[in-house]
Amino acid sequence: MVLSKQTVATASSAGREGKAAPLPEANRCNGTALRKATRRVSQLYDAVLAPSGLRSTQRSILIHIARAGTPTMGELAAALVLDRSALAHNLKPLERDGLVAVVADPRDKRNRLVRLTESGQARLDQSFALWEKAQRRFETAFGAEQAGALRAALARIASDEFMRAFEAEGESGCTDSFG
Repeated sequence: MVLSKQTVATASSAGREGKAAPLPEANRCNGTALRKATRRVSQLYDAVLAPSGLRSTQRSILIHIARAGTPTMGELAAALVLDRSALAHNLKPLERDGLVAVVADPRDKRNRLVRLTESGQARLDQSFALWEKAQRRFETAFGAEQAGALRAALARIASDEFMRAFEAEGESGCTDSFG
């Protein structure tokens, strides 16, 4: 007899608690849907960016550094919505390849500053036409208007305001605290 994953999950939870745990309907989890979409878009952009030697995540970090000038690790982590340890992990290959430099802040040695190197700026410059190509393909496939609406919705979700509303709902039981 071959059991489905759902049957196995239900059977194992039933064994632990004495009753079957209800499974949410497929495609209902916002977190899973966002992760799947992010993985797909990253795969598509990475394929187009490949000639530059950058992955989309690396290019995003370089872009944020270029916009900020020489941000602290904390500033860069906040801009990327990453914790500092994840940022440090993502910076290692960029630093190893000579694209970024992480240096002590001359005003406060406890802080680390991140800056693009000349090689990093050159690699970023090389990626612009490729990124434009990926962006054009995305907007052709998805629709330019829908892509703009998607970016606006995702910016809202990535905002501190959304995080506060999400956390407040969990504390108060209120269901309409955002917008």
